Amino acid sequence: MEVKIHPSWKKHLTGEFEKPYFAKLAASVKQAYQNEVVYPQPKYIFRAFDLCPFEKVKVVILGQDPYHGPRQANGLCFAVREGIPFPPSLQNIFKEIEKEYGPLKNRSGDLSRWAVQGVLLLNATLTVKAGLAGSHQNKGWEEFTDAAIKALAQERERVVFILWGNYARQKGAHIDRGKHLVLESAHPSPLAAHHGFFGNGHFKKANEYLVLHGKKPIDWL
Repeated sequence: MEVKIHPSWKKHLTGEFEKPYFAKLAASVKQAYQNEVVYPQPKYIFRAFDLCPFEKVKVVILGQDPYHGPRQANGLCFAVREGIPFPPSLQNIFKEIEKEYGPLKNRSGDLSRWAVQGVLLLNATLTVKAGLAGSHQNKGWEEFTDAAIKALAQERERVVFILWGNYARQKGAHIDRGKHLVLESAHPSPLAAHHGFFGNGHFKKANEYLVLHGKKPIDWL
């Protein structure tokens, strides 16, 4: 199967596309799009990779699966399409940025402005059935996104990995802390944000690390 993904990622993940699990995953996802409402739109499935080439990744933020409401998911974790009200987790992410840096200049929830600066906004699962959170988990997406994280962790240096919540922490458990910066805290969801997300300072810490290693910081505003 021909996978339409940025060439830089295709080069590093080519082995995954040839594995039996990926063929099974691709067939399952294709059938789901044909028979039910699935998010995001097919053209957005690999958007996180397409906007942030392998060599340009400075920061990785890990999410779990796409939003399952109408017109929300846009292929970037925690982000929503233009004109869509911000979900609670995104509201809390913006609140934390404003605590660290002051008022946002850009209040778009699309977040592609971060992606093009080198922030890989990666969900563990890249598709979801409408109205049913987690519906496409355990189909093979997690194995694919694990391979992407492993490739970055092994083949790049001085990348910031931001892991919010237990799920993201587990997914990033094998990242070499001596080679990269790993930032962990509670999840920005309303249930957890007041138990360690607010005040984590992750956006400033990420930028301080990038500057320390001669990289241009991210404009989070």
